[in-house]
Amino acid sequence: MHPDTRWFATGCLFLWFRPMGSRRLAASTPSPQCRLARILAGALLLMVALSARADGYLDALIAQARDLRLAESPEWRALLHYQPRLGVLPSRALPDSPNFFLSPRGRTDAAAELAATLAAFFSDERETDTTQNPQCRFRARFAWLDARLRFDGERMVRQPCVRFEQWRRALDPGRVTLVFASAYLNSPSSAYGHTLLRVDPSDGGAGTNLLSYAINFAARTDGSNALLYAARGLMGGYVGTFAMMPYYAKVAEYSDIENRDVWEYELTLDAAEIDRLLAHVWEMGPVEFDYFFLDENCAYHLLAMLEVARPGLRLTSAFPLYAIPADTVKTVMQTDGLVRSVVWRPARGTVLRHRLRVTPPSVVAVADGLARGAIPVSEAVTRLPEEAARADALELGYELLDYRRLRGDAVGTGLNLRLRELLAARAKVDGPPASEPPRPAVRPDEGHGSLRLSLGGGTTAGHGFQELRLRFAYHDLMDPEPGFLRGGQIDFLGLGLRRDNDTGQTVFERFTLAEVVSLTPRDPLLPAWSWRGGAGIERNTVGPHGHRLPVAYAKMGAGLAFETARGWLLYAFAEGDLRASGHLDRGHAVGPAARVGAYVDVTPDWRVHPYAMVGQRVLGATGVFSDVGVEQRLTLTRRVAIALEARRRVDFGVRENRVAAFVHLYF
Repeated sequence: MHPDTRWFATGCLFLWFRPMGSRRLAASTPSPQCRLARILAGALLLMVALSARADGYLDALIAQARDLRLAESPEWRALLHYQPRLGVLPSRALPDSPNFFLSPRGRTDAAAELAATLAAFFSDERETDTTQNPQCRFRARFAWLDARLRFDGERMVRQPCVRFEQWRRALDPGRVTLVFASAYLNSPSSAYGHTLLRVDPSDGGAGTNLLSYAINFAARTDGSNALLYAARGLMGGYVGTFAMMPYYAKVAEYSDIENRDVWEYELTLDAAEIDRLLAHVWEMGPVEFDYFFLDENCAYHLLAMLEVARPGLRLTSAFPLYAIPADTVKTVMQTDGLVRSVVWRPARGTVLRHRLRVTPPSVVAVADGLARGAIPVSEAVTRLPEEAARADALELGYELLDYRRLRGDAVGTGLNLRLRELLAARAKVDGPPASEPPRPAVRPDEGHGSLRLSLGGGTTAGHGFQELRLRFAYHDLMDPEPGFLRGGQIDFLGLGLRRDNDTGQTVFERFTLAEVVSLTPRDPLLPAWSWRGGAGIERNTVGPHGHRLPVAYAKMGAGLAFETARGWLLYAFAEGDLRASGHLDRGHAVGPAARVGAYVDVTPDWRVHPYAMVGQRVLGATGVFSDVGVEQRLTLTRRVAIALEARRRVDFGVRENRVAAFVHLYF
């Protein structure tokens, strides 16, 4: 710095602190002279800052960054969350908060943002409870640019970042784990599963994971119903943000309340990579994104965070159109050297159903009586003379009661007292710990791909056809089940094109917006409802000439499901069916229906699904409608399956038989 500049700086600081000190000592309103002195001091401080830049160091840094092509580097673009748009449009940054960019052109011009960032690092703004110096606000940017440009501490003063350092020390990070919570069909936001990152303390073992913190990305919703959430989520109608929260809170939400199994993938990030990750989490704290249900979701943004942590990873490039959480976990697992180990954490419902299956019925009966308060704890001793059986009954009784409490099925002033009584009684009984459910043979990342391409053909009403189907996401009940939620189906965004042999024409055959099925086997001790719903467009044979014309449909139903000793899923539903089209006489047709069926696994690779539905149109068109058939699926490999179907359908006074075969290819 020039000697004259040092002189001005000294005088400036003297003028700045003198009136402030006088004000503190006098504890009175500053005089006009003091206020004027402070204004002059502020102006001189600004001149000093400008002088620091004017001496050429900022220009030198910008020139050096330009020579090194830093603005074009993957690391800088990852820090800004730059992504290409459809491969032809210029890249842009995904964050939608203006406060994330220091240049007015920062969202589309990485070089301008880099230059503005370097200029901001010369700021001497002091940290307060509500403000930060740019060096502290953008910790990951500062560290990365410092490592490449080697900032001169005399020409760019390094600012203390007390708040960040305190936060970083409190976390005391030692490991990072990618957590995948299985699908939860009762919530559209978690229908495909959910991923988050867990930061484990450096001095903790596996037993302390619940004390860790989770890095979570989620939409800020307003309690909208499922249909409105799906519509707004598809169009980016919500704001998505990063947040850190205690991991035990998420486990309680997933395992205890929503009954979702959790898979934990410990990553191999080293200390430097974890530091980069946390520095970037800090600077992303106040940043908002437009949340999109299919692409800019939790799974996609967590991959982007890992790309910052470990430069060289190209995880997000595998998902140019949409990102299903299970598919992103596959990508992480398939990246060499990124995953160290995998742990399964079964949900409370999973554990409880397993214990009900393996516990003798006499012990289950006592446990249920203990949970309901119908059997005093003291009677468990007389009814079950064996100590191991008493231990099982007391432990299972506690689990049943607590499970019902969490679901809201058990209430009352004596509830907590009974829980404590069961725990105290169990502590006095020697016995082996309860049986734990076996770990699934197939992890979520080992299941079939969510994108399915189907090629096949058959006959409808005696007319031959060939058909191509494309389903974007993600699993239906006739797909191979390993790695997916048993009894759960989410068929989303499906398209079908058909070529008719008679006419040679290729027409749009179907569009599936969504087909969701939740079959939860009912247990006398754990009652649960099953449900199904769907909407889309498909061709029906309608009209006086029997033409196959597009008709919109929507259906919703509820019922019961049961699981046999052989693992077959049986179901029965009451449902409503709506059809709408300008080709119908009154434009619509509505009616109730009953549906029954079974999913039978003849072998692990061969599933058969016989079903029957019958209903009565009561609004619009009238008459009976029905659908009876059987479909089969034979899995050949992880990526290939063969499907066969035969059905007889009656609707709008037309009987239609169909037989078809398809080859399913999973990607």
